[in-house]
Amino acid sequence: MTRIYAILAAALAITAVAVTWMMTRQNGEGDKYAQCRSSAVAGGSSKIGGPFTLVDETGKTVTEKDVIDQPTLLYFGYTFCPDVCPLDNARNAEAIEILEGRGKMVKPVFISIDPERDTPEVMAEFTDILHPRMLGLTGTAEQVKAASMAYRTYFKKQDAAADDKYYLVDHSTLSYLSFPEEGFIEFFNRDVTPEQMADRIQCFVDAR
Repeated sequence: MTRIYAILAAALAITAVAVTWMMTRQNGEGDKYAQCRSSAVAGGSSKIGGPFTLVDETGKTVTEKDVIDQPTLLYFGYTFCPDVCPLDNARNAEAIEILEGRGKMVKPVFISIDPERDTPEVMAEFTDILHPRMLGLTGTAEQVKAASMAYRTYFKKQDAAADDKYYLVDHSTLSYLSFPEEGFIEFFNRDVTPEQMADRIQCFVDAR
């Protein structure tokens, strides 16, 4: 009986250590970016991001490895968006400019969720206005949906007549910071200012 109790005690001790390790991991210990984080992802950050194949503004087919070849800030929207997308992309571009002034290079990326209207040419014109280094991405409906699902974004075309060229698309409005090899790092809400975004992104970049 003594031997059985000893085995049980050892098993309980191992379980306790494992639970403690899991809890400290969840609380940020062992996370090199813990001091930079201000958000939490249900199920963990590994649930966001992943492979995608899209078409860039030159018409070239690219994958996530081609796109995220340096610290990258991604936003999903569409060029015909009347207000939210231009404002959010302009905020992102301003944050990128602030970072560039500090010697931190981050790539701004705009991924269309409206491939029916957002051709590579349209994306190029839109991104060139916002920032010279902003990369516009589009693709087939299937490619766009897959990229959106990878980053757990939402979009839905509003009901409109078949010949309505001015339809709207409902969509989520988060911006996503991703690093090469590491993938998704952090997301940013709409209420974050350019300065706040730049400060938080720099924290992650410096901690790499």
